[in-house]
Amino acid sequence: MQEPLLEGIGFTLKYLGMTLVEKPKGEDMAANAIRRIIAMARVGAKKFQKVILTVSPRGISLQDAETKEMIECVSIYRISYCTTDKLQNKVFAYVAQSQQSGALECHAFLSPKKKIAQAVTRTVAQAFQVALDHWEAAQAGSVQEQSHPECTLESNRPGSTSEPAPVPMGSTPFKHHFEEDDEEEEDDDLDEAFSG
Repeated sequence: MQEPLLEGIGFTLKYLGMTLVEKPKGEDMAANAIRRIIAMARVGAKKFQKVILTVSPRGISLQDAETKEMIECVSIYRISYCTTDKLQNKVFAYVAQSQQSGALECHAFLSPKKKIAQAVTRTVAQAFQVALDHWEAAQAGSVQEQSHPECTLESNRPGSTSEPAPVPMGSTPFKHHFEEDDEEEEDDDLDEAFSG
């Protein structure tokens, strides 16, 4: 799994939305945030943007599935939590610190199947582990300076950059928590709830 992961593994999902959160991690925090996002999405009643979410040890990148335009790149070090929602088990969500404002944001996505949402969660967990292994190896001095191509967004604004912030030397990246629910629960199909 590590070889394809280094290049990035893509998933086609529907972007449900984002809400600000107070805490960087926690099952209850994520469940509440996902409920808020779903409630806002139902009120909006618009067609959801189909995105390609690509996971790699560098982080998560979002690309519009139709136009192929890059939407956002989130450094793995800014992601503090990732989950497949227990009630809405086709919903994958992650919490990350905004590079622009520093606020904690929960982003939620609808997958076609429960297993895909769980696969995204597992892939992010594996990407974090690879990034952590590289970081620890660099701290131990056993790895030379590694050059990974960073995920950047093109911008028309002079002086603006969307490159991930470097990890401060001597400190540990956010402690990541990944939740996964293998129990078969009632499948609440959001596609049907939002369509029509």
